[in-house]
Amino acid sequence: MLTLVLLEFRKLLGMRSARLALLVCLLLPLLWLIAPRLSALLQISLVSGWQLPAVSLGVLVQFLLPLFLAVTCAEMIGAEVSQGTLAPLLLRPVDRTRVIASKLIVALLYPALLIAVLVAGSLLAGLGLGLGSFRGGTGLGPGFFVGVGSLSGGEAFLQVLRGSILAAVMLMPVAALSLLFGVLYLNTAAAALATLATLNVLRLLVVFPESVQRLLLTSHLDLYARQGNVLQPLVLLLIYTAGFGFLAVYAFERRDV
Repeated sequence: MLTLVLLEFRKLLGMRSARLALLVCLLLPLLWLIAPRLSALLQISLVSGWQLPAVSLGVLVQFLLPLFLAVTCAEMIGAEVSQGTLAPLLLRPVDRTRVIASKLIVALLYPALLIAVLVAGSLLAGLGLGLGSFRGGTGLGPGFFVGVGSLSGGEAFLQVLRGSILAAVMLMPVAALSLLFGVLYLNTAAAALATLATLNVLRLLVVFPESVQRLLLTSHLDLYARQGNVLQPLVLLLIYTAGFGFLAVYAFERRDV
């Protein structure tokens, strides 16, 4: 199983869509240093490099990161179908469940990789502002960017780490959903469009009562910045991930490729 996972991970890093996504996540934070209206839009003045990860997440998490996930995770199935490499693989003495499970594991790790590169790029860009103690907030802790007083570098790191982990978990259902559509459509473009369309339709359901909105996947795409008890939305997102992942495995077992 480990061999299959490593193989799928190498395939992932070989995809142009994945390399482009990682490059954007690494370099885009550099824009915050030269963006003249950033402070006006945030209504604060950035005083520490520890604040840049929250800015990057806030800008990318609603559209670009889901887009990257939708395209790349769909390509994990669609590209192999179009290149004719999936069918020969399944003719070998390899269990179908292991094949799709390895793809699912890598797809669920991909959000963490994107977030790690995005945060690393943000902190590198923030070196000029300093990564020591400062007065204010990281945007990922109590008081958000305003903070609740002075914050040490260690405390800021823990807030950024917490926000990064929550962001990775928050995006896992999107990756699993894209892989599911990849299995259903066996086409990268169709699966990616279906994933993005599903997310946009869910966003439109804001017209429904709050009791319904709390159950929607898209209602929790700000989990990385939430304070207080995040257990309930975290469990809900993990249920979505497990559900989409199970359906992907089930569909792949019965799909004629």
